[in-house]
Amino acid sequence: MTDLLLVELAWQLDRLRWVPTPTLDRIVRRDGLCFWRSGEAEPPEPSGMELPDRELASAFCAGCPVLDECLELELRSGGEQTLGIWGGMCEDDRRELHRFWLQRGDRAGRRGGEA
Repeated sequence: MTDLLLVELAWQLDRLRWVPTPTLDRIVRRDGLCFWRSGEAEPPEPSGMELPDRELASAFCAGCPVLDECLELELRSGGEQTLGIWGGMCEDDRRELHRFWLQRGDRAGRRGGEA
């Protein structure tokens, strides 16, 4: 992803910076379409096609109503060590986003962006 897109995404997530982490967690678990949603169906079966991580993340999270909340939650909790698919983004893209995300608002003064 380009730096400009990452900066725009960091700005977009800035609206969530005051939402407490436990609240974000509840929202993502309640409204997220991902496979670990409590009591819901199993994860989708692999299609047999090898997709690049970015395309896989996008396809896996397509239509989810809480992408931003999920992404914000993982940036707070996973930080630079983020793993898996969160917020429709692959690990590499989130790691790049993390440095821009840290520069936003009051996060700039906090180590790791914890809320």
